[in-house]
Amino acid sequence: MSTSTTSQLKLESTRFKNRLFYFMLAAGGLFVLAGMYAVHMMEEHGHIISGMNNQIVWGLPHVFAIFLIVAASGVLNVASIGSVFGKAIYKVRAPLAGLLSIAMLAGGLTVLMLDLGRPDRIIVAATNFNITSVFAWNIVLYSGLFSLVAVYLWTLMEKRMNIWSKTAGVAVFVWRFILTTGTGLIFAFLTARQAYGSAMLPPMFIILSFAWGMAVFHLVQTVMYAWNEQVLDSAIMDRKKHLLGIFVLASLYMVTVYHFTNMYFANRIGFEYFILRDGGIFPDLFWWGYVGLGNILPLILIYLPGLGRKKCALAASLAVVLGGFAFLYVFIIGGQAFPLSIFPGYEVSSSFGDGQISSYHPSIYEFMLGLSGLAIAFIITSISVRVLNFLPHDKPYIAD
Repeated sequence: MSTSTTSQLKLESTRFKNRLFYFMLAAGGLFVLAGMYAVHMMEEHGHIISGMNNQIVWGLPHVFAIFLIVAASGVLNVASIGSVFGKAIYKVRAPLAGLLSIAMLAGGLTVLMLDLGRPDRIIVAATNFNITSVFAWNIVLYSGLFSLVAVYLWTLMEKRMNIWSKTAGVAVFVWRFILTTGTGLIFAFLTARQAYGSAMLPPMFIILSFAWGMAVFHLVQTVMYAWNEQVLDSAIMDRKKHLLGIFVLASLYMVTVYHFTNMYFANRIGFEYFILRDGGIFPDLFWWGYVGLGNILPLILIYLPGLGRKKCALAASLAVVLGGFAFLYVFIIGGQAFPLSIFPGYEVSSSFGDGQISSYHPSIYEFMLGLSGLAIAFIITSISVRVLNFLPHDKPYIAD
């Protein structure tokens, strides 16, 4: 093949990629506009047009928001392994990990604020700080993570600031643990639901963030490498794949301990039967969605000998992400659907629906709002990777 023909093919490939890039950005923009329309409709008509009610006040948008926020913390694990623990193959991935953290946190917090019904009231929360409220704590934690990760990226990408990268990395490492603990405490401090009010929740969310963050990072990195015609070293892929497997096993262990802990208390056995056996869609999503799709399948794809590296690692990461959404739907929606046992051993009923299992059917507006959070994260990541040098540049891999 002649040099001119090769150059022509490369030019055509570049033009196609440019058109595809702008098409994908436009698609992401449409999802964001759809989310804005959903917010407008819920502002105009009230949350009555959603599937939420007086018992289930956190709906499907919260599932998207909490996943994005928890994964935004977990994806920084990649950066921490490099900057804090000195592993070279992870350090070159720290800029992309920091970018993904900011992008997902922005998408998750956007959904969270717009789902509350009065996003303008955030000014009141910011200017009238209630030190006894865990929600007020999280305002500080989220804004603090934004600031620290921005500084961390500066130390990584500005040569004269490289000497501060480890210090900034340690600060981010500590802060993300505190942030994920704060997210778990939102539920752990709620005693008005049988599913919550447990000291197991903060550490459980920390371990879940490891698995979800690593899975998201691998998905994005694989797409970015394919887009830029880069090939990931097979030894590096194996190492990251096995690390994902460890995180999946750890998260499954923590969820198992959480449910066994609930079964120990008599007033929570009814909730466990509801979630694990009798609750209709919730046991199905838990066993088939979280345990089967989100844990067993990834472990098979990661550890079963003879399977291809690249496709199996990609499929395992996607399965972990989908399993994470299934888990949060069961945890957040199912936890609200089951009634609080006010008087254990007695049946309770009232005109307010006490003692009754609540039904919930998410509306199209909730889907639109939740997907817009993913679209925001996608747009931030895509534009930033295209404009700035966030992609890893691997040297020949040598085992530590």
